[in-house]
Amino acid sequence: MKIYLTDQKKNFERHLNDLRTKSVMEYDKNRLTKKISIIEIETEKIDFHALFDYKIFPVNIMTHLTEWKLNNREMKVGDTIVQQVYIPPTRIFSQKIVFGVRISEIIDEPSKKGFSYETLDGHVEKGVSTFTLEQTNEKTVFKIMTYSAPGNFLTRALGPIFSRPYQKYSTEEALKNVKRQIEKSTKAQQRL
Repeated sequence: MKIYLTDQKKNFERHLNDLRTKSVMEYDKNRLTKKISIIEIETEKIDFHALFDYKIFPVNIMTHLTEWKLNNREMKVGDTIVQQVYIPPTRIFSQKIVFGVRISEIIDEPSKKGFSYETLDGHVEKGVSTFTLEQTNEKTVFKIMTYSAPGNFLTRALGPIFSRPYQKYSTEEALKNVKRQIEKSTKAQQRL
């Protein structure tokens, strides 16, 4: 975790190269807190671009650079993402916290698609997050499932009063953001 007063977007490639050398944080999944958050999406056909382009979090919460976008290809296991989180959630007057995650799984089932990533050394959280779009006969849902715990002393100390509420807020905004993007894409395709 590195904290800045200025936006690091122009330095993302350098941060990504540094994060590629970092290890995944050690964790015991059985000792982490499990959280599942779901939102229903009104669509018959799913456009997976928002998910696999990692356009999950609104830009006032997080900006990022993915290794697959930098290399102009699709996501693969082992890819790294540099994340810049804004605290408070505004791009201008905020602390910019930079850390990374690594893709650990790609899910490609007929009715379920998505990916998981694990946090890298220095992240504010330790654990794994899974993002999926799932389709049944009745509905389509976007699901975020996390197994996590504070990644350092600061987030352990601030967890109850800051980290947990901010994580809850960020997850709720991510659910709404993906829903909005997919429903907008579906409506645009229907007009064609």
